[in-house]
Amino acid sequence: MTSRIAVVGAGLIGRRHIDLIQRNPDTELASVTDPQNGPPDLGVPVYADLGEMLSHDRPDGVILATPNHLHAQQVAECIEAGLPTLVEKPVTDRHDDALRLAALAEDARVPVLVGHHRRHSPLLQAASAAIAAGELGDIVAVSGMAVYHKPDEYFEVGPWRREAGGGPILVNLIHEVDDLRMLCGDIVEVGAVASSATRGFDVEDTVAMTFRFASGALGSFILSDTAASVRSWENLSGEDPGFPWYADADCYVVSGTRGSLEMPTMRLRTPRGAPSWWSPMNERVLPVTRRDPLDAQLEHFVGLVRGGSDPLVTIRDAAETLRVTLAIAAAAHPSLAPELGARR
Repeated sequence: MTSRIAVVGAGLIGRRHIDLIQRNPDTELASVTDPQNGPPDLGVPVYADLGEMLSHDRPDGVILATPNHLHAQQVAECIEAGLPTLVEKPVTDRHDDALRLAALAEDARVPVLVGHHRRHSPLLQAASAAIAAGELGDIVAVSGMAVYHKPDEYFEVGPWRREAGGGPILVNLIHEVDDLRMLCGDIVEVGAVASSATRGFDVEDTVAMTFRFASGALGSFILSDTAASVRSWENLSGEDPGFPWYADADCYVVSGTRGSLEMPTMRLRTPRGAPSWWSPMNERVLPVTRRDPLDAQLEHFVGLVRGGSDPLVTIRDAAETLRVTLAIAAAAHPSLAPELGARR
């Protein structure tokens, strides 16, 4: 029996979800909700808002692919209706709202999966498993980059992206923060400096960050959306067909007392004997079967709808990723800290 899934929000990511639902033999598109009436010719009911949809239909599950500021209210409505829900990241735009939703979902025992889709990446799952198994020893340091170039039209079609809050910290970095937490555990301290020197907008275009993990490991990260570079997960992992794939480079390196792992090439280097910079190291590539993480995420959500599993990314877990991301924004832009509600 197929699971009937309703999609709320028919923008770029919403249409990806619609396509995946239509191609999955275990799912059926129940309806689309969008104030612009959604995409045409899907052969399903189209509603103007979530309330209208809930009053006319009861799908097996709901995917919320709406703007961030709508998430808190819409997730609460779905919980109240008792509907398993997949909500796109960030779960909300405020940390306190996320904690409130977490308590609401837990009390109601309604499964809510947050769409940090890279948690479903076979590459990151294999890396996380190798680290957890101790193949790198104790983690000492992690370094990463998300460096690419957003074209001029990106800002022309969305002028808000030139203003405070529209830059890569709050729009893009949350992916990287979640990846680092998945690989190396909780982040307890952050620092950041930002620059807007290249474009001259009111929002940052380049950010340098430092991290301290609960384990004692340290991290560094460079984020820029104005550099002619391919050092980003989208370009190097080959997981998103919308981006060109460069398979010969890495954007993450995790280093431990017994070895290092580079991703997404998955090159693992370990000493042949006692660790020494004078001694050669063995190198092998961790075997991984690549798969679109969004497709794997949908499969996991179907399991939630059918009552057979727990959310891989809970609201409470996603709230911690949000908290760290907001803290980075506050460190880079101290004047925004009260507005963000971030803890530094």
